[in-house]
Amino acid sequence: MQDTRLTRLVNGSIDSLGRWLQNPWRRTSLLLMSVLFGNFLATAISTTTGQQADLDILIAAVLAGFTELISWLVYRAVRSPNRPLLFSLLNALKIGLIYGLFVESFKLGS
Repeated sequence: MQDTRLTRLVNGSIDSLGRWLQNPWRRTSLLLMSVLFGNFLATAISTTTGQQADLDILIAAVLAGFTELISWLVYRAVRSPNRPLLFSLLNALKIGLIYGLFVESFKLGS
């Protein structure tokens, strides 16, 4: 591409964001927020699909496929501690989603 002001601005912003996210505390806080968002997402999905009884099987299949796809992407890619942040965030979201669904199932079972 040509070296325009817009490309320099976008590339500089991406580099600045990458340096900002290399801080371990910011990375940990993003991972924690991803786990909590996965937990919230599980609660939201289970309550909305619980209202419409015809979507239960379809949503369960979609969630199972989603978690398997994320596991395939994360564990197939890089097995080093320096894996990309996006893979770590997706894995944390998956863990929060599965945890939230287990909590919801325990709530419904009691």
